[in-house]
Amino acid sequence: MMRTSNPTLNQAVFAKERSFGVGDSMTIQGTVNKCFILLGLIVLSASWVWGKVMQPTSVLGGEMMAKEMGAQAAASVTPFIFGGAIGGFILALVTIFNKPASKITAPLYALCEGLVLGGVSAIFEQNYPGIVIQAVGLTFATMFCMLSLYKSRIIKVNEKFIFGVATATGAICLVYLVNFIMSFFGRSIPFIYSSGLMGIGFSLLVVGIAAMNLILDFYVIEEGSKAGAPKYMEWYGAFALMVTLIWLYLEILRLLAKMRSRR
Repeated sequence: MMRTSNPTLNQAVFAKERSFGVGDSMTIQGTVNKCFILLGLIVLSASWVWGKVMQPTSVLGGEMMAKEMGAQAAASVTPFIFGGAIGGFILALVTIFNKPASKITAPLYALCEGLVLGGVSAIFEQNYPGIVIQAVGLTFATMFCMLSLYKSRIIKVNEKFIFGVATATGAICLVYLVNFIMSFFGRSIPFIYSSGLMGIGFSLLVVGIAAMNLILDFYVIEEGSKAGAPKYMEWYGAFALMVTLIWLYLEILRLLAKMRSRR
């Protein structure tokens, strides 16, 4: 049984849920529709937080005062960022362990993650004007590129491919976990945040691994549809794809920031 490196999405999940499903079955088109709904909810809450940070700088005449107000606004949305992150994490766990509830928890998760993305994006935009539109464009360009590579079978999903991506993803998670633990002692792994060649190389690697996870997500959603998974798994599949897409966006945002800081 093939498993993806995305812990929320693998064939075993769909195979297990199939035996409990009644009524209509999951379809690819239905999952795509749910993805658009979740994206819309993310944009909705992200736009609200974005406005809290960006609005002050657009109504002030002095550039220095605008920067100061921008910093104050950024600090004011920090509770939304942390609140959204905690809420999103809890809702993700509930969704993973109670998949039939995903039609409720997945939209709520999207709203919470929108708070995080809106706040983080606005803060990055304050420091690097124009970076957000670049990150958004690159994220969707990467997604459509990966989808094209998957649909054309240029990249073939097999056991070796899955094992390689899963291993690389696990290694990245371990690095981030170690860095999180080190942060309690006032230390960090330098290349995660460094704008040097090693730091940029690390970010490029992580972006590449996140993109490869999209390939695996497409594959498992397609296999779940073929297997006749229950209808509510469309919400779960869309939720799982959002997890990867959000990760990809944040890593691209970090990569662009590192490249900008070298200028």
